[in-house]
Amino acid sequence: MSDQKAKRVLVTGSSQGIGKAIAAELCKAGYTVIVHGSRSMEKVRSVMNEIGAHEAVVADLSDMDEVRGLYEKTGDIDCLILNASVQYKETWDCISEEAMDKQITVNVKSTLTLIQLYAPAMKKNGFGRIITIGSVNQYRQHPELVLYSATKCAVMSLVKNIAKQLAPYGVTVNNVAPGAIATPRNADVYNDDEKRQAVEAVIPMGRFGTPEDCTGTVLMLCSDEGSYITGTDIIIDGGMRL
Repeated sequence: MSDQKAKRVLVTGSSQGIGKAIAAELCKAGYTVIVHGSRSMEKVRSVMNEIGAHEAVVADLSDMDEVRGLYEKTGDIDCLILNASVQYKETWDCISEEAMDKQITVNVKSTLTLIQLYAPAMKKNGFGRIITIGSVNQYRQHPELVLYSATKCAVMSLVKNIAKQLAPYGVTVNNVAPGAIATPRNADVYNDDEKRQAVEAVIPMGRFGTPEDCTGTVLMLCSDEGSYITGTDIIIDGGMRL
């Protein structure tokens, strides 16, 4: 892939899991990477040093003032990877108002707001990459992820609408939808043999994915090789949605 040393990238939610793996791969590829976490600067700086990133920022994406402050901290960038999200496992009839508000704010409102903040410079420069990290639950019904799934479907709708409007300016907007990935979020399932085997039974490839399974696609979409791909959803799930 082409040399990307001049490109600045922000990866939200990159202190662990998929976000951390994406940030690490972008560092290896020569991007100038900004690592983000929600609260602990100590943790974010530790990850920054571990993977060779260039900047560390903290912002709570459930607080819209902090969402806007994130842009002020980083300034303009070339690539925006919107990985951070919140997930509560609750049946539809027990979802609290607090859980509704937080998932909608972090997963949808902050996504749109950050695109609004970062896209103008991308349009002006004639280059930009915006990638949202979705979920296989856009396609599968999970009885405890009703609202979470709805937020991911909402983001995919944003992607398709915004992609069409930004395409004339050389800015691409895409979604990457991972399946069951072995991350801290899924640790309670992955580390329980019975639960893990039940999930793996519905994955045609027969295993959980790794965070690194998601990085190659994001790297391609950020690069010049991904310049003609926009408004699409790339599913990385081992066939789980089938």
